[in-house]
Amino acid sequence: MTANPSSDLSPHAGNELLTFTLGSEEYGIDILKVQEIRGYDAVTRIVNAPDFIKGVINLRGVIVPIVDMRIKFRLSEPTYDAFTVVIILNVAGRVVGMVVDGVSDVITLAEDQLRAAPEFGATVDTRFVLGLATIDERMIIVVDIERLMTSEDMELVEAAAA
Repeated sequence: MTANPSSDLSPHAGNELLTFTLGSEEYGIDILKVQEIRGYDAVTRIVNAPDFIKGVINLRGVIVPIVDMRIKFRLSEPTYDAFTVVIILNVAGRVVGMVVDGVSDVITLAEDQLRAAPEFGATVDTRFVLGLATIDERMIIVVDIERLMTSEDMELVEAAAA
């Protein structure tokens, strides 16, 4: 069984992922989508924005919407501390920041380390999960960050930043 073949991250050797944590889970995204990693700073709130959009920041003259992934994925209540970081992404020609609990490392996936995400039916939304990677004792949820950030509900990011 292989991961979604229509995605940017097809299961071939040499895919580099940036891994990060949200709660007790570890996630991975395509390293080529990452522009930079920053500490969490205060954001400017946007009126009527969805809960998962924390606000915007001015990053060297670019207004960047900031998405809190813990809220987006309906995980535990977010807390912000010295380890909280913002991963600045460049997806679909847009710059977007995502708040995560911490960044782990950069890994290179071998072909046999990525498996398709299990089907959960309608109860769990796996549209944005490319697959599950296993490295030693670690289980990493590989996220199609471009698909997530350009999904219909995320179009609100563009409207909020406009």
